[in-house]
Amino acid sequence: MATIVMKLNGAIYTTVMSLPYSPANKIRVSALLVLILAFSSSSSGENTYDDNTYEFLKREYSLSKPYQGLGSSSSSHWEFMGNTMIMPEHIRLTPDLQSRQGAVWSRNPCYIRDWELQVQFKIHGEGKKNLNGDGLAIWLTKERMQNGMRSSILQIFKLLILCDMTMMGFFWSLCFPQGQVFGNTNFFTGLGVFVDTYPNDDKQHERTFPFISAMVGNGSVAYDHDHDGRFTDLGGCTAHVRNVENDAFLLIRYMKNRLTVMTDIEGKQEWKDCLDIPGVRLPQGYYFGVSSATGDLSDNHDLISFKLYELTVERSPEEDQQEITLPSVDYRVDSNGNSNNKIIHSLRFSVSYFTEKYNVCILQMFSLHSSCGGRRKEHHHHFISLHCFRRCAGCSGCGYYLSI
Repeated sequence: MATIVMKLNGAIYTTVMSLPYSPANKIRVSALLVLILAFSSSSSGENTYDDNTYEFLKREYSLSKPYQGLGSSSSSHWEFMGNTMIMPEHIRLTPDLQSRQGAVWSRNPCYIRDWELQVQFKIHGEGKKNLNGDGLAIWLTKERMQNGMRSSILQIFKLLILCDMTMMGFFWSLCFPQGQVFGNTNFFTGLGVFVDTYPNDDKQHERTFPFISAMVGNGSVAYDHDHDGRFTDLGGCTAHVRNVENDAFLLIRYMKNRLTVMTDIEGKQEWKDCLDIPGVRLPQGYYFGVSSATGDLSDNHDLISFKLYELTVERSPEEDQQEITLPSVDYRVDSNGNSNNKIIHSLRFSVSYFTEKYNVCILQMFSLHSSCGGRRKEHHHHFISLHCFRRCAGCSGCGYYLSI
């Protein structure tokens, strides 16, 4: 399209230069230039990467002031839930009060294959450092307009099939301490990018908060809120987004199965690298959303704008035929910054809980893969008693992953 516009502009320039000067011709040329500008802005994209990649703003998936596309009517492209408040200058997902949650969700499933998302937001409150929470999340998921309780109830019914009723209280406290993920359901299917402002894991020293991370879920992998998602995220970066004078900006790009996250916290209009992961596969037809939650600690979480751009990318015939039906990722960066191949998104559930009193690592049925001290073992454990755990001496800190 851009090539067509350039050729059209050249032809018009040649025609204009050949016209004799007169007031009538001056009016005609002015009118023609106005039409050309309108055509260029509506039909052509902006080339921001290379000669073969252009971006187009998709208004049906975007939100900006005065937020006319957000509401409960059937004609609205977006709807909101929880404690969300629509204000003239921003959308307040949660106020600086305890135990609040809010979200906005697109009504339209997104069938754009390659895209770039730019989110403008602000997190601020009266609490001092590390006395505030919890953060916000940006979503592209199969589920929409849900909260954490629905997910926990469904998982409990699954556990009823596997475990005796006498163990249900034990598993409820261990498997579902997080309840929800920044105001959205856990065990989500799709992509979540988290702006986490509070360190729930007080033993964690390798990360400085606020911390931005990303996770790809397949509907059966849990985000462990108590450990800030360290066992399932794809990596991330520290970003001091709270109580800063200017607005914060987050860029999320998904192009050719590569996920890139960048930030602009200082308001200098310069993007800084945060996360870059190849081999990320996201199906089409999922929903965009933004959610937030507060607990015992709180903050104002304000969404200012949400702009989605479609990226036009040249693809090979093999890439065009690729069909993705389930979210997955080939690589995961561990807490030490190392990349591990294909270890997470064939998982059913991740467990890292160790109980010193009983000296056990909790296991479940099916096939479990563990990595302790660099040694990989496979445990085939079958349910034969009331106990849904197995005694495992000396395995504190081992990560157990349940595969289907």
